[in-house]
Amino acid sequence: MKLPFALWTRIAVQQLIKQLWAVEMPIRTVGHYLKRWGFTPQKPLKTAYKQNPKAVKAWLDTEYPEIAKRAKKEKAEIHWGDETGLCNDSYHGRSYAPRGETPAIKLHPRCQRVNLISSVTNQGKVRFMVYKNKMNSQTMIKFMERLIKGADRKIFLIVDNLKVHHSYIVKDWLEEHESEIELFFLPSYSPELNPDEYLNCDLKAGVHSGVPARTKKELSQKAISHLRKLQKLPGRVKKYFKHPKIAYAA
Repeated sequence: MKLPFALWTRIAVQQLIKQLWAVEMPIRTVGHYLKRWGFTPQKPLKTAYKQNPKAVKAWLDTEYPEIAKRAKKEKAEIHWGDETGLCNDSYHGRSYAPRGETPAIKLHPRCQRVNLISSVTNQGKVRFMVYKNKMNSQTMIKFMERLIKGADRKIFLIVDNLKVHHSYIVKDWLEEHESEIELFFLPSYSPELNPDEYLNCDLKAGVHSGVPARTKKELSQKAISHLRKLQKLPGRVKKYFKHPKIAYAA
């Protein structure tokens, strides 16, 4: 409609009415009409503007069903993997306080960061590894080595399009272990299709609550403790797959 808005707010609807019918409608009246028509104010879902809807449709309709079919035929186990980072200058939650007296929480002034990579299955299995510095090919390989160690069947690992995942070093390693593990890639800019993103949300909510982590060691301990707890709660992890965006993977 060529209006300078990203969302349909009451002001946007008000301006559209003025643009189409030259009627100056009060903002409250606009709200009453929207409510009467069944419209409610909602928090929008976020999607990357670079996301390719055709690629997402192809993934949901063709590519993933083929992967699932192959996994069943080859008796492979499908894992969804992702990297994430935690920082001790974050905190989730609210606190009751007298009106006008906003509470304050003391956090570390500088970010102490902990990086980790994890994977989940739709049967509730969780695997993870904490690593130092940035993700690189050797770290990715180390994680995949841990995945296949002790595995009783082949692993199909689905990840995003991080440059490291496509590196020649990783590709060469995968060729040497093609009977044990295979890598597949989600459509670009589509984190909502990755069930492991929901593990990351669970992890961050758990770590950034309770007593704040003052040091990197405390942050790492809280992250590992929460992930180990999730490893013992497969039913909780399986519930991630009930979200409409990733129900396809259930």
